[in-house]
Amino acid sequence: MNIVIRNENVSDHRKFEDITRKAFWNIYVPGCNEHYLAHIVRNHKDFISDLDLVVAINEKVVGNIMFMKSYVKNEKDEILETITFGPVSVHPSYQKQGIGSTLIRKSIEKAKENNYKAIIINGHPHNYCKFGFKSSKDFSISNKEGKYPYSLLVLELENGVFKNNSWKYYDSEAYNIDGKKAEEFDKLFTNKEKGYRYSQEEFSIAYRAYLE
Repeated sequence: MNIVIRNENVSDHRKFEDITRKAFWNIYVPGCNEHYLAHIVRNHKDFISDLDLVVAINEKVVGNIMFMKSYVKNEKDEILETITFGPVSVHPSYQKQGIGSTLIRKSIEKAKENNYKAIIINGHPHNYCKFGFKSSKDFSISNKEGKYPYSLLVLELENGVFKNNSWKYYDSEAYNIDGKKAEEFDKLFTNKEKGYRYSQEEFSIAYRAYLE
């Protein structure tokens, strides 16, 4: 396979959204809205175009990742800029082949090259600790409610950047999706039946395997 990771271009937009829709459809909720998120964030002030990447196999786009600006604030109201990724998607026909992992590792390398301080995400530790992510509690970073969710994960790109402070994490407002607008956007795509793709047990297995 000839695998290429590159920046997204305009001709990739609908392919990107369609892959995202297929990757997330009926996994977390009946249907999904991640493809609508991919559609709207490109014009948001927090969007990081340099880290908007697609992975192509033999020139066919099969996966994608987007990054947004985020930040943490300490008890002195000092702000440290961070970045956040999502959605990250791999077409169902190409999952469990290491493509998602390759895409994430490449994006991390590029974020380091661009001198970003840290990446903070919400995700399953089983999927992301293999990339170097750790619990936010290890860095004294809570969510904005002051809690330390199991899913809040941090990857330092600059060692010690969070040292000697307690922080609260704030992601981009772009992630606050209007559900009705997402439903209208979905009508632009081929109709798909809504439901749950997996039983609870099957979902657990599939979720852990998603980025392998």
